Amino acid sequence: MPGFELFGDKERAQVQDVLDSGVLMRYGFEGMRNDHWKAKELEVALAKKMRSSHVHLVSSGTAALTVALASAGIGAGDEVIMPTFTFVASFESILALGAIPILVDVDDTLTLDPKAVEKAITPKTKVVMPVHMCGSMANLDALQTICDQHGLLLLEDACQAIGATYHGKPLGSIGNLGCFSFDYVKTITCGEGGAILTNNETYYQNAHKYSDHGHDHIGNDRGAEAHPFLGYNYRISELNAAVGLAQLSRLDEFIDIQKKNYILLREALSKIDGVQFRTVPEGGEENYSFLSFFLPTEALALQAQKALGDAGVDGCFYWYNNNWHYYRKWEHLTHKKSLGKLPKDVLEALPDYEKADFSSSDHWVGRNISCLIKLGWTADDVKQRAQTMSDELQKIL
Repeated sequence: MPGFELFGDKERAQVQDVLDSGVLMRYGFEGMRNDHWKAKELEVALAKKMRSSHVHLVSSGTAALTVALASAGIGAGDEVIMPTFTFVASFESILALGAIPILVDVDDTLTLDPKAVEKAITPKTKVVMPVHMCGSMANLDALQTICDQHGLLLLEDACQAIGATYHGKPLGSIGNLGCFSFDYVKTITCGEGGAILTNNETYYQNAHKYSDHGHDHIGNDRGAEAHPFLGYNYRISELNAAVGLAQLSRLDEFIDIQKKNYILLREALSKIDGVQFRTVPEGGEENYSFLSFFLPTEALALQAQKALGDAGVDGCFYWYNNNWHYYRKWEHLTHKKSLGKLPKDVLEALPDYEKADFSSSDHWVGRNISCLIKLGWTADDVKQRAQTMSDELQKIL
């Protein structure tokens, strides 16, 4: 991870194909494009790869979450349960629709704790959104049972976990809806892009209309298309889709490289007393994009991250102090700050996250280090990295 490390002839050929046609937009211009439809091709290829009935591409992972929620009718006042450890897009997409993000604790999977989810359900709860952070998944069996019992939608945010599986099924294809991100630092990239997966025909029909100003996409005349409902512009371009089409064809190659490098590093660290690896739910297989582990205390985790960085081991993240991914630094959410005024009912419904108790999440995230697994490492790079990480952690522990 990420796919941009291995850009090559396949990506260049797909992009050149778009440039030769001169059509950068995914819709219309049939006479110019010589029947080249990169976004459509990528949607078909993704649906087949992810064993999903429908896939719709959009401009980003954030757009994918927003469109997925909207396509299922989620809006004003609805509550969406999400984890304390994720990316800010999770609550941004919820708030963009006037819905309410309900943060709950993560457990040793570094994803949603099913027990915390159960406690957070209210009559206003409509969706449970597990976020498969750093390449591994939540306990989806437990979450699906909760959703079934309470009549809730399960929306998988698999933006960081493409290529991972749960009981043999691709992540993103298991819930009512699933979302991927293809931004520049994901396992496969479009430069910018995202996708919504679903087996629900209604959600799919809603998604492709909503993401293009409500156009129904019936017929070949853009000017004659109907608008069954309001929508917005979350379209992906043909250039972005072209890059993604090439990258998707290399996904298995990328996952194999990540797995090989991951295993070598994990084997080195597994010999060290005091290192505990994140829990992967039974039946799950990571996409091996990160090696995530816990140290005995927060102080040791912070010390270890600094020592690894000083020793030249880059890409090791201490999420506890990260303002993109952990609730402690989301002051724009906790202080309810926005350029436009948030609706009064949203402001009133938002929990007071400045006073919330997420000590259970702190227990796990505060002791966690997640190390990026790169695609471009040589065998000697991985061997040296494993030795350096082992040496530095043994000094501390």
